Amino acid sequence: MRKWFVGMVVGVWAMLVLLGCQGQAPAPTTAVSGTPAVIDEVCGDRSRLASTLHFYNWSLYMDDDILASFKEKCGVKVVQDTFASNEDLLAKLQAGASGYDLIVPSDYMVTIMRELDLLAPIDYANIPNFANIDDRFKKPPFDPEQQYTVPYQWGTSGIAYNTKKVTEPIESWQAIFDPAACLPVPGLSLLNDPREVFGAALKWKGYSLNDTDPAHLAEAQQAVRAIKKCVTTFDSESFADILLNGEVAVGHGWSGQYAKAIEENPDLTYVVPEEGSVIWVDNLAIPKSAPNPYTAEVFINYLLRPDIGARLTNYTFYASPNAAARPLINPNISGNPSIFPPPEVMDKLEFLRDVGEATPLIEQMWTEVKSQ
Repeated sequence: MRKWFVGMVVGVWAMLVLLGCQGQAPAPTTAVSGTPAVIDEVCGDRSRLASTLHFYNWSLYMDDDILASFKEKCGVKVVQDTFASNEDLLAKLQAGASGYDLIVPSDYMVTIMRELDLLAPIDYANIPNFANIDDRFKKPPFDPEQQYTVPYQWGTSGIAYNTKKVTEPIESWQAIFDPAACLPVPGLSLLNDPREVFGAALKWKGYSLNDTDPAHLAEAQQAVRAIKKCVTTFDSESFADILLNGEVAVGHGWSGQYAKAIEENPDLTYVVPEEGSVIWVDNLAIPKSAPNPYTAEVFINYLLRPDIGARLTNYTFYASPNAAARPLINPNISGNPSIFPPPEVMDKLEFLRDVGEATPLIEQMWTEVKSQ
């Protein structure tokens, strides 16, 4: 989701082993009054819990039943607002939103938020279930001292298509970026995300998706411009739904949502192109302005329970970094190579990283593409 820090990886799976996946802000809430100071395994010190936790998350990224069960056990209502991109999340915080207790930035955005001093250190003593996290996802390059993040979900970016409407198997980004190959009817959807789309074009051209050479970025921009006539929509929220309902035949998006769509229609399939693509890790983090950091840590600890971690992946269809949850995940999900890719696919993936001074150029090029 996923989804500019780590840089080009020669074998992402090997790297993961070394790691070892604008409106008004909500008003702050106060602790539950009159609650006795009782410490328990699930809810911690109940006297310190807020009555409401404000959670800013990606769309379609949380099972409401999990939120209901947390309220039932701990008496805390989780109010969830959603965003469609890391940039939307950053803009909201930079605009002064100070009521959120918990957010979900992707790997590269953690780097940016750390540099902007927007994140609060996490007290891992309040999160004993952090021990359940696979060692491959601990102390990642975007949080090397493990101070600010807890991994939430991870996945890949790739191409999904309807095999009844696309007769030749798709193996390459060529299917999207070759003007002769892209399908004007019923169409093509691309993520509404400049780094993802230009990154895919860069991979097709043989470059790193983190390439900042202006000439190479111009090639990527031209590749997107050349297929603009084929693009039905740029969409980072309902891209799986529009493939499922037949509005498009080919889509560019994130693995989990496409996996859910494939469950509904087995004529759909998902592929990581042979040139490679994006791997991303979304993370739980606490804004520096959070009114209720302790309640956020208790909620994070709840999400890291094996049963809850499994329920989350069974709902989102995104891979879990929770090793203790893996045996409890639906075998159709845990055994799905589109969700938990094999090593030979992992070797072709890169993390997006913060491209620094190239960011304004990329944003300008994206605006030009969208407005043409």
